[in-house]
Amino acid sequence: MTLPDTIPILGFGWDDLLFMGLAAVMIGAGLLVVTMRDIIRCGLAMIVCFAALAGLYVLAGATVVAAAQVLVYIGAISVLVLFAIMLTQTKAAPSALVFQTQALPAAIAAAILALLIGITVAATDWPATGQRAATSATALATELFSNYILAFEVVSVLLLAAVIGGVFLAKRERGEPE
Repeated sequence: MTLPDTIPILGFGWDDLLFMGLAAVMIGAGLLVVTMRDIIRCGLAMIVCFAALAGLYVLAGATVVAAAQVLVYIGAISVLVLFAIMLTQTKAAPSALVFQTQALPAAIAAAILALLIGITVAATDWPATGQRAATSATALATELFSNYILAFEVVSVLLLAAVIGGVFLAKRERGEPE
């Protein structure tokens, strides 16, 4: 048995339903990141938000970007942030967070931004074809490792230096001079 192209009751496609589900998960996880007090759980919600964004990249046809999202943001940066938090700070945040005192200006700014995005989406002439652009991993790797090898190596050495510096700061004994 095969699934129909559109969902019978709702009238739109399965990929649209998946897009809406991933977008809802990403927005919900993003809200959890900024509203929870437990910083470890905030970091875990950030990982869920990054994973939903990787799913949106896959839906858009950018599988290379989705793989980079998983490897770099979930695999490296989120884990590094969680380890840094666990090594350097207490788990609970202070009782009065800074962003809680700025809720009204932030809500106004968010409403203005949502309005601008809505106007932009409504005014854009979207193509009716619905074709997705596909990126070849081989073509991207050839370009990266032939024309941009120096920049790639400089970034990798910079990231290695940042990791070593973070480990050095985390291992420093309390009371040692700066």
